[in-house]
Amino acid sequence: MSSAAAPDPSRAAAPAERGVIDLLGLLAYAELVSFFRLASDAELAPTLEDKAELAAFAATEQAHHQLLRRRLVELGVDPEDAMRPFVAPLDAWHARTTPQTWVESLVKAYVGDGIAADFYRQIAELTDEETRELVAGVLSEEGRAEFIAAKVKQAVTDDPALAGRLALWARRLVGEALSQAQRVAVDRPRLAELLAEGESGETGRNGDLAAVSRIFARLTDAHNSRLQAMGLAG
Repeated sequence: MSSAAAPDPSRAAAPAERGVIDLLGLLAYAELVSFFRLASDAELAPTLEDKAELAAFAATEQAHHQLLRRRLVELGVDPEDAMRPFVAPLDAWHARTTPQTWVESLVKAYVGDGIAADFYRQIAELTDEETRELVAGVLSEEGRAEFIAAKVKQAVTDDPALAGRLALWARRLVGEALSQAQRVAVDRPRLAELLAEGESGETGRNGDLAAVSRIFARLTDAHNSRLQAMGLAG
């Protein structure tokens, strides 16, 4: 049983803090889902070494999820309440991007999770120091990116015909991830406000969403480096 103090239901979040709570709730659910996905991918891995690596990555995601839950409790917020608004949109994204092979699942873990992590980091940069440090630690990949990139690159080397299909799959993942992130920003305006303030000081609903759109456009730049790392760049 956790020794963390129970949330104080009488403690209402200040307006500026609401964006932080949304960020932590979003990231907490994303880490939980990532744990289940990586554990499932581990079962499909072709070698015992690959199974062990992915199982270790999954365990790390679960540990990160617990860190985020504890921080939400410290803020006087019920972690379940903080995560609940993001269950449907994240589940919908995963349902639309179900991989058909183990290699596709690796590309999804690298590209899809990678661009989502870029999005979370952009928001965290505009929050308090403790939140920035927590998010940076939670999003540290600890060798996962290198492992996945090497596995995909080897698969493409062994079967060059995979390259085109996997590149198309990666582009689809990025498009779906950005579309879903935009929908989350629309539904959770405090997140959009944080991004807009950091982008150009714009305020108001239209300004918030315009700033978010510009940030999403920049996030695609990192996509090309990920393709290159996996040997999928044109």
